[in-house]
Amino acid sequence: MAAATDVMLEAGSVVPPERRSLPRRAADFLSRGVVQVVLLIVGVLWLTPTFGLLITSFRSKTDNNASGWWHVLGAPAQLTVQAYKTLIHSQNPSMLHALTNTVLITVPTTVLLVVIAALAAYAFAWMEFRGRDGVFLVVVGLLVVPLQVALIPVASLYRSLGIFGTIPCVILFHVAFGLPFAVFLLRNFFIGIPHELLEAARMDGATEMGIFRRVVVPLGVPAIASLVIFQFMWVWNDLLVALVFANPGAAPLTVAIQSQMRQFGDNLDLIASGAFLQLIVPLGVFFAFQRYFVQGLLAGSSR
Repeated sequence: MAAATDVMLEAGSVVPPERRSLPRRAADFLSRGVVQVVLLIVGVLWLTPTFGLLITSFRSKTDNNASGWWHVLGAPAQLTVQAYKTLIHSQNPSMLHALTNTVLITVPTTVLLVVIAALAAYAFAWMEFRGRDGVFLVVVGLLVVPLQVALIPVASLYRSLGIFGTIPCVILFHVAFGLPFAVFLLRNFFIGIPHELLEAARMDGATEMGIFRRVVVPLGVPAIASLVIFQFMWVWNDLLVALVFANPGAAPLTVAIQSQMRQFGDNLDLIASGAFLQLIVPLGVFFAFQRYFVQGLLAGSSR
């Protein structure tokens, strides 16, 4: 019998999979079911505040002051879009202006940082120049420097330059403190690009900028997309830097919501609608780039 089995294996016959007993299959199903139930409970608890914020933003001020958001489950007629009309149709110019400021701060900051960091990362990864490794170590060392230590010195510098309180000074601060992480992330990805591709491009007569645009950037889209997500969400949700460097005319939505909290009972509907707009935009950016996120986040991790 053993000889026959050996002959069948040598002939390439397929061995049928081991059949599991009914108790074993039931135990496997229950173990997976427990994990799934626990994950479902955690997900519901995690999303409940967001769902409550969404419902609150669609209720009137009177209904929000009279009862909790969960009462809308029994009275869906309470839902209204009046808060969003008030927020968007210039009936509350401070919130609408703050939303515009948030866009004017976040988009240029993200674009500038990605462009500068990508160029620097390419130089650190594939260009030979004197002191390259030492400069890169300095950049990596800047990762541990908290931005709080620079608030007062940079504020004094901005005041002497005459740009304190403006949108450009907020953008410059975010770009400066976002560059170390951005360069570190992109350099670790770019250095994993096969060297043969760059050498082939050089043999074809491509310049360094041509190699960067036609070879490195297309291959580096996952890491660049991850950086866009990180930087966009960080700047969009920032409160500390905006509180310190932005005057009321340049304040983003986070500062406007924080100032409205002083009259929490009188304008809860506007606070909820503004906070949900503050939440939904970076969430949309994340889902737009999420297919690149994990690949870019893990890029170069073994180097």
